[in-house]
Amino acid sequence: MNQNLEIEPARLLGIRVYPDPILKQVCEPVTEVTDEIRTLIQNMFLTMYENGGVGLAANQVGVTKRIFVMDTSNSGAKRQAFINPEIIESSDIERYKEGCLSFPGIFAYVKRPTKIKIRALNENGEVFELYLQGLDAVCAQHEIGHTIGETFYDQLSPLQKNLIKKKISKLKK
Repeated sequence: MNQNLEIEPARLLGIRVYPDPILKQVCEPVTEVTDEIRTLIQNMFLTMYENGGVGLAANQVGVTKRIFVMDTSNSGAKRQAFINPEIIESSDIERYKEGCLSFPGIFAYVKRPTKIKIRALNENGEVFELYLQGLDAVCAQHEIGHTIGETFYDQLSPLQKNLIKKKISKLKK
């Protein structure tokens, strides 16, 4: 029997901007990787690419699920989805200049481990582990932060936070 299944085209999602309260919510684990989750992931990739990002967490597009996508390659070569991610090892710490799609035009230096091992589910619901370093490790940690209700802003010193608040106020005017 031939069924014509309608494939929904990928669509851009709206990015939530600080101080949207959803950015502070701890996201719920995904209990089953469904077609709905896979569609969300595809839409997240499209949204991330269209906005010039290298990572995007589900709560940044209004969905409180423990999911993030990232691609640090500028070519789609490192395109990866992480469902229920957790860091299981980390080492070395350095400062990296970070930005965030939920803080448009804002950048700040954040201290993070430069090498991590992460465990997550892929889009097929299979567990995988991956060693990441440098920008890949920083990006993954930044996005995992989103899934637990933290932003890079939460990692900053009081002085840095004050400077960011001033920049945000200027951008809103």
